[in-house]
Amino acid sequence: MTASIVGWAHMPFGKFDAETVESMIVRVANEAIADAGIAAGDVDEIVLGHFNAGFSPQDFTAALVLQADPALRFKPATRVENACATGSAAVHQGIRAIEAGAAKVVLVVGVEQMTRTPGPEIGKNLLRASYLPEDGETPAGFAGVFGIIAQRYFQKYGDQSDALAMIAAKNHHNGVANPYAQMRKDFGFEFCRAEGEKNPFVAGPLKRTDCSLVSDGAAALVLTSAENAKTMGKAVNIRARAHAQDFLPMSKRDILQFEGCTVAWQRALADAGITLDDLSFVETHDCFTIAELIEYEAMGLTTKGQGARAIKEGWTQKDGKLPINPSGGLKAKGHPIGATGVSMHVLTAMQLLGQAPEGMQIKDAKLGGIFNMGGAAVANYVSVLEPAK
Repeated sequence: MTASIVGWAHMPFGKFDAETVESMIVRVANEAIADAGIAAGDVDEIVLGHFNAGFSPQDFTAALVLQADPALRFKPATRVENACATGSAAVHQGIRAIEAGAAKVVLVVGVEQMTRTPGPEIGKNLLRASYLPEDGETPAGFAGVFGIIAQRYFQKYGDQSDALAMIAAKNHHNGVANPYAQMRKDFGFEFCRAEGEKNPFVAGPLKRTDCSLVSDGAAALVLTSAENAKTMGKAVNIRARAHAQDFLPMSKRDILQFEGCTVAWQRALADAGITLDDLSFVETHDCFTIAELIEYEAMGLTTKGQGARAIKEGWTQKDGKLPINPSGGLKAKGHPIGATGVSMHVLTAMQLLGQAPEGMQIKDAKLGGIFNMGGAAVANYVSVLEPAK
């Protein structure tokens, strides 16, 4: 336990024509600093998570955080990127700065603006998070990559369309209670299961309801040492964290196993001195419903090929033995790439302090797990959070 989250901010995710990358950064940076009860001048270091990959014409964005307050001028500011795990990469870099004693207070911001990009360009941008020599011509872009994964899973373990629809329905149901969610609509199992004009097949066996949303949004948090956090108004401790990076080409690994996810979970749980059963809930990376299904197995909730059991037997519902994505996940909340991992940490911190929105709060939450993934299980980040004692 080396760092604590002592303040945060989270704007609603969605499609915002009046916002820019800069305006969203400034908004959440100021709100997080105010929420932590500190002055901007107290910040020692800034880390910005911003994937971009062509979504925004403005690159070199780390210094945009300084626009939030003149007192941030001349503070070290760095942009980090690790595909869809960019937000957690930023959080973990901030934690390392605290651990190293290089900073007493770190401001972490995650942001993305995706909706201004034309549809074909969105697919092209996202496909850059795959191995282009092998996957660069995949139809339907990154959805096509996970469509291939779903097809292979179905071939090995049988048709899992019911399980995928149940995961989608669960996350959309949960998202109704999340005021930050882009899509607050309870579609139900039947809609998610049936192919139709409003829910067509997108890639392989994946339908529209199996795919996360194209989103704009930002989130931010303030980190400090666990010792310094004792003097703050609120604190959520980083009990453990782990990052496991795997090969980029899917051809070099068994893509149905998400081995990097397994390794990251094993490292983080061992470091925390706990088992999966000790967690009160998990926010996991459901960029596609097949990803959440395989993550059940990779984290150790079920054995290989049995992920459907977790959703069909209700284990991962809000009132189940391990609630998964009480926020609605990427499926309902939205997936602004650089903001996603920061959002996961913010919403987990809110849960642990009993400050989650009504209807979203997990009763008596004591330990929260986070899994944020970049690419097809390439960048794998796990965090375990708990309220400060």
